[in-house]
Amino acid sequence: MAAGTGDFGTVSPLVSLAIAILVITVVITVLFSLLNLASSGQKLKKSLIFIGCFLVVLGIAYAASTGVETPMKDGEVLSASGSRWVGTGLRMFYILAALAILSMILSGAKKLLKR
Repeated sequence: MAAGTGDFGTVSPLVSLAIAILVITVVITVLFSLLNLASSGQKLKKSLIFIGCFLVVLGIAYAASTGVETPMKDGEVLSASGSRWVGTGLRMFYILAALAILSMILSGAKKLLKR
């Protein structure tokens, strides 16, 4: 375990290789996903609708958030903008979680009513 003693000479090339493989994999995945979307207009339309809905939820969460400069434990200060984006992320999570729970409830109710 050379890395445990502070000698990173043998570990660094492996980390670089892992990062390179990750980047190649992500690029290939995104490329083929975009090609698959471009192959069908219906899939592209549905994807753009979902992206638009996601951006609307992001806008609502951002508008509902406020930013306040906040001192952190390490002595740094979180800016008002950073605080607002943290609040946006939390509110967006809550909105999406509520929508997911609501869709599960409605789906279950719909199945029960069909019987």
